Formats: sequence, C-alpha cells, structure tokens
Amino acid sequence: MNFPTVARRTPHHTVTVRGGGTTAERVRLSVYDLMTGTFATPRTFFYRHRLDAAALRESLARTLPHYPLLTGRLVRDDDRGLSVVCDDAGIPFTESHSDRPMPEYGLDRSAKPDLPAYRHKVSAFRVVGHDTPLLSVRVTHMRGGGSVLGVTINHSIVDGSGYLDFLRHWSRVHHGGEQHAAPYARTLLDGLADGAAPGAERHSAQYALVSGRRKAGFIWRVNARSRGVRTITLRLAGDEVRALKEHARAGLAGSGLRISTGDALGAHLWKVLAELRARPGDSTERLGMVVGLRSALRATLPDGYWGNAVTNVTPALPAGELRAASLADTVAVVREAVNGVTSERVRDEAAFLEAQRRARRTHLVLSRMALDAFEGTVALNNVSRLPVYDIDFGAGRPFWFEFPANPVPWSLLITPTPVDDDSRDVHFSVPRKVAEALTAPEWTKRLHAYAPDA
Repeated sequence: MNFPTVARRTPHHTVTVRGGGTTAERVRLSVYDLMTGTFATPRTFFYRHRLDAAALRESLARTLPHYPLLTGRLVRDDDRGLSVVCDDAGIPFTESHSDRPMPEYGLDRSAKPDLPAYRHKVSAFRVVGHDTPLLSVRVTHMRGGGSVLGVTINHSIVDGSGYLDFLRHWSRVHHGGEQHAAPYARTLLDGLADGAAPGAERHSAQYALVSGRRKAGFIWRVNARSRGVRTITLRLAGDEVRALKEHARAGLAGSGLRISTGDALGAHLWKVLAELRARPGDSTERLGMVVGLRSALRATLPDGYWGNAVTNVTPALPAGELRAASLADTVAVVREAVNGVTSERVRDEAAFLEAQRRARRTHLVLSRMALDAFEGTVALNNVSRLPVYDIDFGAGRPFWFEFPANPVPWSLLITPTPVDDDSRDVHFSVPRKVAEALTAPEWTKRLHAYAPDA
C-alpha cells in the first residue's frame, strides 16, 4: 500500500545551539574512529505526545558542555587522519510542523520512506575541512498531536553505544538530573598496539588494504545494487526468543560454553538465510558480526568511554555443513568467534591500523566483512541491548524508533521492540526476492520454528 509522504511542512525555524564555551582542544581521532568513514548516522524517535522544543533546546545546551566534540568541526591531519577542533561552532536545532497527523508507524508501516523529512541532510563528502556540524537535531510536530525527534551524529566520533549514552545523558539532564562528563580522550587508546605480535602491522584478519580502484568499485557496486535491496522488519516474540536460547543451551549442556541470547538468535538467522540461499554445499557461508571492544579493553578504557570502540568477527562454515548443523553446534561456532575478541587480538588489529595511518593509507582500508558483502557474508549488527525506547524528553516513551535502510545486501539489524520483554525486531536488508520469500508461509514457519506454539 502506498502512503503519502511527509514532505509538505510549514516553514521551519532553525537556531544554532552551543555548549557555551570552547576548550580549544584538537582531539585526534583513533584508528577505530577512522574506520567508520565520515557518514552521518541518524536516529529517529516517534512520540504520541508533543515535545516541548524550547525545553529541549535548553536541556541540550546544558548537555553539550560534556560533549565538546559534538559542537566542533572535523579537520584533516597531515597523515590523512582526522581530528576534531573543539571550537564550539555549534549545532543546528530545527523545529518544524507537518500538515499531516502522526502516521501509525510500526511493523505494518515502515517509517523509512519518510525519514529524510525528519532529519537534517548531511553529505559525507562535505564534512572534513568544512563548517559542517557533527550533530544536528530536528523536531517535527504532527498535526493533531505527537512529535518526531530526528538526531544525526557523525559516525567518525562515536559508535552506537556512545550515541545512545549521549541521548540518555541529555534525557536525564532534561529531567533535572546531574550528570558527569563522558570520557572522550582518544589518548586513552594511545599505545594500544604495544605488545602486538610480530608482523601484525602487515596483515589483519578483519581489515584489508585495497587499491583506490577496488575501493571505488566496491562503492559503485553498493550504489548500483541498492535499488534491488529491500528492508523488511519481522518480529520474534519474547517467548520464542527465550525458547530459542534454551534450545541452544540444552544442546550445549556439559560443554561449559556460556552463550547469550544474541548468539542463539544470530546463529538461527544465519542458518535460515543459508537454507534460503541454497548455495552449493562446498561454498563458504560467513556471518560478519559487529562486536564491541569495551569488554576486551576494560583495563584500558573507563566506563562510558565516548568514541568508536567496535570491531567485527566472521565465523565461517561450508554452506552444506551450516545447513545440516544443529542450532547448538552453530551457536558454539558463533560464540567461539566472539570469545576471540581479546585484548591480544585488539593489539594486533590496532598495530595494523596504526601502520596504515603512518603510511597515509587509512582511506584505503576496508573491513573484510564489508568487502565480502556480495560473496557469501551475512552482516549482523545486534543492538537489542540498547534501550532506545527509554529516550524520554517529557512526552513519554517513543512508540516507535527507526534506523535508515541499509543499502548493502544481506545485512541484518536486530533491535529491541516497544514492548518491555525479550522480543526482538529483525530488520532484513536483502534482495527483493529474498524479502518476498521471508514473508511467505514456508519461510515464516522456518523463521519462527522455536515459537512455543509452532
């Protein structure tokens, strides 16, 4: 069904919000910050009740002194790295009014086609060396009540976990709470490569040094195929998520291996897509997973470290073996890969990335998980532990939350749901025919195989 867009708005009003002072710092970004690119990452929250935009601006101004990078600007270093000049240049805060009532966004109605109207548009190619804000906020009031909050932060300065830490910090300040500044100094990561294994600077299992031509070809391929990618959202209820984990745990009884809900769900989705793809049995199926580094670096990074601290792991199995494996055996492969993210592995990885920065080649480093997107890799980002539905700015909890669509095929995003239980929303960005298959009875049954009433 086609729905009208939200492109029509009354004239909007934009003001610049600042933190109220400049630290005059120049914060040199870490090698992990450099791996994200300079793309803006939007988050959009939908509220039944109207947000008080003036109060939001005021609480934001009180929050920003704790996050001087957000009101700064990106500049290029001599070695092609990046730094943020913390000059408090400010961020745009826009208030606008839609001439439509709030749509009933949710599982049956995606907000993705409307997202551009709810946020500021930022070009990734006009950030470094330009007067381009690293944070922008837009509040859109809907006719008849309800508001949409669109927040956009440049990915080069923070990952998803830190992003939400900022929003939660802002929410607590909005409600009158006292908060402490988030530790953001990248010097905390200085020396991370010390003690790396000999030769680690020359090779990485997670990252590849590519030619400019290969990088351009990869970007072209993503853009050319993005029109054939469709994103659909399917929900797994809390009882079936719990049953899925218990089934995996029962199969691993006595092994001593501790697994998470994310391990079980990731393994299940990997198996379902391997069965659906039906690739030759001797071809390799990979599961590229985004994994946080804060646990492995707990001796180095303080709680609440505000920056990019993620890597990826890629367990692999022959397609035939993956399809035939039990859920428990597949979960074991996934968990062992995650357990491999140790401080020693991070040191080796950092040594490789630091070597590329010293050689002025950081712009030619891509993750192998991304490069293999068209060659058998399913990319999984599980953010279901991030409490996105707790972001309250005086209008109650959001009734819906949405990421933009992923243009890279075979990408999965797992998020929490508006309901406070163990249910999960799985966002599949897959070729159109695969999206159609996933909603057909045969594959719906396979996807929900562990539901108690299945």
